[in-house]
Amino acid sequence: MSQNFNVEILSFEKITQIENAWQAEDYKALLSLMGLEDELESINTKELEEMCLLSLTDHEPHEAAKIVLSYLFEGRLTEGKMDQVSHKMLEDRLWEEFADLSYHNDFFNAYELLRRAFNGIFTQPIGVCIHIKISINNTEALALFDDSAKPLMVRLLVAGMEENVILNRLYSEQIQGDQFEEAENIIWHLTEKHRTENTIEYEIVSSEFWFGELEEVEHYEATAHADVSETEAS
Repeated sequence: MSQNFNVEILSFEKITQIENAWQAEDYKALLSLMGLEDELESINTKELEEMCLLSLTDHEPHEAAKIVLSYLFEGRLTEGKMDQVSHKMLEDRLWEEFADLSYHNDFFNAYELLRRAFNGIFTQPIGVCIHIKISINNTEALALFDDSAKPLMVRLLVAGMEENVILNRLYSEQIQGDQFEEAENIIWHLTEKHRTENTIEYEIVSSEFWFGELEEVEHYEATAHADVSETEAS
């Protein structure tokens, strides 16, 4: 059942990296893949980062890309696919273009790390961080975010953009329909920041590819609905 919402975009920021995407344990794992695990015991976090970046540059760019992919996508991509993709990364924008959306967030992080290591050889990934406030008179409708936050949020964000945006062209059926499974990977991170009786605020991290057109939008009214559960559908 659709509800009417008042949407206010409190802030919109283009980002080239996701905060805390790479942690000490990630750098250690990458260094281990490069055969440097014996040198890790007494290194602090900042040195780990620097050592990892320098060690990646000891390899050809596509070889370094495969090392990063091997870590991020272990068990998800075959050896042959990683070989193919590691070469494509030098030209393609796989955080936007890879067929499986569930890989996009990890590709974004891979490009960001490799770009730091190779000083710009890899394409700069561009994402967005949006702080949004949603208000509604029907306070019970806020509970929809507890069960179907990402599908509902994507529908709300699409409502603030032009009808011909890429999301509408690719997923109009899901946006209008009862199930929007792709929304789970269209929005990479969704963090509730504040809630009152009739308002809720979220921080959204995703790709500029999906939501870049919201940069100049400040406020709008929207009608949207959550996914329909199997119980409701029956």
